[in-house]
Order: sequence, then structure tokens, then C-alpha cells
Amino acid sequence: MKKARVIIVVFALLSVSIGSFAQAQFSLGLKGGLNFANLDVSSPTTTYENRTGYHVGAFTLIKFEKIGIQPEVMFSQQGSKVKSPNTSDFSSNFNYVNVPVILKLYTVAGINLQVGPQFGFLMNDPVVKDVNGTTIENAYKSSDISVALGVGWDLPFGLTIDGRYNLGLTDVEDNPTLEATRNQVWQVSLGYKLFTTGK
Repeated sequence: MKKARVIIVVFALLSVSIGSFAQAQFSLGLKGGLNFANLDVSSPTTTYENRTGYHVGAFTLIKFEKIGIQPEVMFSQQGSKVKSPNTSDFSSNFNYVNVPVILKLYTVAGINLQVGPQFGFLMNDPVVKDVNGTTIENAYKSSDISVALGVGWDLPFGLTIDGRYNLGLTDVEDNPTLEATRNQVWQVSLGYKLFTTGK
């Protein structure tokens, strides 16, 4: 009898899940835009200035009536311009492949609020120098975790506009001689849904 009840409960849950996804709208698209990136570093002497870069990639949107889930895969240029009294100026340029998983809460006319985790994978070894001007290799971790906060607008004809702030939650440095360092990135994106199925 217990097994029969478990089977009935599992079947009921599967039926609800299938019914829910049957009412969902699926979209696949491309997006890209500008990054205004900086590093949050606890340094009293060094100045970190914004680095302007770009991001580009693909997204999938699973949209219900008022809620959407949007996983993405994005190539993203991040980092900072570094000015220090002890060394010559240089740029600490990061290239990441980021995987945000965004929860979208729809309000009116396609306008939506966005929040979700972002997992980053470092693709290069950025230039960094110590107080003596010596270049340090393998100074940063290969992964990063951020939280994405933003607002978007799903326009007619498949167009999307997003504005986000990605706040780093983990220190990215991997060298005891460096200060605690976290990513901070403002993004402005334009996207296009290549095709959409469902309601």
C-alpha cells in the first residue's frame, strides 16, 4: 500500500510539472553589450578605475505567466585600470566565461526585475604587479561567484534590453601578497530571441 501511495504521489507531481512546462514559453536568443567593470580592492594607496569592455553570448528563457528563468553563457571582459604611486600604471584585464542563472519577475508590458547567481570561469592570466613593480603570475583564481541584480524589458518582435549590476561575492586573488579583490561590473545589453515556442 505504501508503494502504491508513493507511486501515486510521484505521478501526480510529474503530471503537475509536465502541465506547468506545457504552459511555459521557451525562447533561445543572442545578446551582447557593454561592460563598465572595476575591482573592489582594499588598498589605501592604489587607485582602481573603470575598464570599459564588452560581453556577448546566448540565452534560453523559460517563461511562465509572471516568472521567467533565464540561463545564459556569456564571454565577458572585466578588470580595472590600476594607478599606483609605487609602480607604473597598468591594466588588469580579465576575460571570463560567465554563466548567470537569472530569475525574472514580470510586471507590466514586458518590464521585469532580475536577480540570480552568476558563476564565472577565468580564461586568461591577468597582469598584476606587487609593490615593487614585479609581475606576479597565476595571481587569480580560476573561478568566481557573483550575484546579478537588474531590470529588463522584453519588447515586441523578440528584442530585449537589460541593465544589470554584477556584484562579486568571492575574492578572486590567489596570492597571499595581494589585497582582497572582488569583481564589480555594470552591464547594458541588447538581445534578440531567435525563435520562441509555447504560449
